Amino acid sequence: MPARTLHLNAFIWPGGYHESAWKVVPEPPESVFDLRWYAEIAGIAERGRLDSLFLADNIALAEHRLEYMPQTQFDPIDLLAALAGLTERIGLIATGSTTYSAPWDLARRFATLDFVSGGRAAWNIVTTGSPLTAANFGLDAHPSHADRYARAQEFVDVVQRVWDAWDDDALVGDKASGLWARRDRVRAPRFEGEHFRVGGALALPRSPQGRPVLVQAGSSPAGIALAARYAELVFSSQPTLEEAVGFRRELRAQAAAAGRSPDAVHVLPSLVYTLAPTEAEARARQQELEELASPEFRWRNLLWVIGLDPDDFDGDQPLPESLLAGPAPTSQGERVFAAAREQRVPLRELARRLAGTPTQATFAGTPEQLAAHIEEWWRAGAVDGFTLMPTTLPHGLRLFVDEVVPLLRRRGIFRSEYAGTTLRDHFGLERPAARRAETADV
Repeated sequence: MPARTLHLNAFIWPGGYHESAWKVVPEPPESVFDLRWYAEIAGIAERGRLDSLFLADNIALAEHRLEYMPQTQFDPIDLLAALAGLTERIGLIATGSTTYSAPWDLARRFATLDFVSGGRAAWNIVTTGSPLTAANFGLDAHPSHADRYARAQEFVDVVQRVWDAWDDDALVGDKASGLWARRDRVRAPRFEGEHFRVGGALALPRSPQGRPVLVQAGSSPAGIALAARYAELVFSSQPTLEEAVGFRRELRAQAAAAGRSPDAVHVLPSLVYTLAPTEAEARARQQELEELASPEFRWRNLLWVIGLDPDDFDGDQPLPESLLAGPAPTSQGERVFAAAREQRVPLRELARRLAGTPTQATFAGTPEQLAAHIEEWWRAGAVDGFTLMPTTLPHGLRLFVDEVVPLLRRRGIFRSEYAGTTLRDHFGLERPAARRAETADV
């Protein structure tokens, strides 16, 4: 088994991961609509030999955000396909919803991304938490948390069957005989389950990685169960070292119980950071962003990120006790609900106390301090790496690559060169064998 190494994933958000970022960065606001802006970030990340780029997705517009921050939610698969032609090695992780997608279509789109990138694609599996999304897809109501996860289990299973419909030796391409592919090596999924019916195979052989890498984020019991069964990379949001150690230990135990190697599951929690030559300067930059933030935006966005519609609430009132009596709509919301039960204060005040990013680890300091922080969490077994979320882009990522990456290499925990050409190579993941088509058993 190869020696354990640190993994780093770069999260791309217009301007940076702070709602005030676009007000302070030197780039013009409209640059976030330009492919060259994304290409610059991709180039920085690849120069640093980071494992991957990650694009989230919102398939509903939260109108309260329009006044306060850029709303530039491109289709992540399409955007990463464009970046595939401008990069060579870095992995490309796109979000795809199991609640508001069709399995066969999504399987084809990710297989296409894997082909055009030469084996660098990954699918971030999400169940979509926002209730605003339902109307965009012709539904009267957003499915419950339990229903979304039940559907997700079957959805991922079907997608894998579609990817595996071709055997690895099905493609022949023999000009002399005129045989393109062996029909007896291609088996249509012909899946009939509780939620989906899928008939034919893709008009594509297995993609370069066999299957794109599977990624998942979610800390609820259902989310952990889904990750333990399928995910190879797991995004999490534990803000303390102790919570992160416990999360990774539980996830690895459940993966083992599901018959998987725990070492095939890599945990990459979010890390929101602000860097500067001195800690005082970093905190001053962080404070500048905070002072530019809107209290009105903060309480509304707090509800949005945990799966509630802010237009249904009053910022001058606390969350209703009747709502707090039940479970939060998303795993991220559990921490917010716990704080709201303990502190019966208006939503504006609750959002202020939770400081904008209540569900993520935040850092402000020097490159040396950040390198030490990363190594501490990695050696403690809390993480396999981090999902980097600089408060400003591209400046914050450039600082990390130029100042922090060399320190991590000196500490002997991060690569100097890529191990191979595919995302599976970067993470030491085996190319999965195609499984035989079978009758649905979910």
